[in-house]
Amino acid sequence: MDNNIKTWLYDILSSINEIESYFIDLPKEFKVYENDLRTKRAVERNIEIIGEAMNRILKEDSEIIISNSRKIVDVRNRIIHGYDSVSDEVIWGIVIRHLPILQKEVEKMLGE
Repeated sequence: MDNNIKTWLYDILSSINEIESYFIDLPKEFKVYENDLRTKRAVERNIEIIGEAMNRILKEDSEIIISNSRKIVDVRNRIIHGYDSVSDEVIWGIVIRHLPILQKEVEKMLGE
């Protein structure tokens, strides 16, 4: 695997781990997330990083197989360019449903 792709995969993994770290001292519940502006912005920023890293991976190797890779990039674009239409529910759904899958896939690709 190309070193650039490995770097970007590590960036994705690091951002997922950072998101998880926000809920060490807080209950991992939607209401808690929804009412904590700093956590929301931090989660959104890490999803932006994940999306940008995924975009770079896809440009480098369009054959790479990661679930919902194009949707990950689309969410990044939505947060950045359509920030006023980003839904807390959508972001929370990504955190709860999609990031655990992405984490497993990235760890497998990196052999961790």
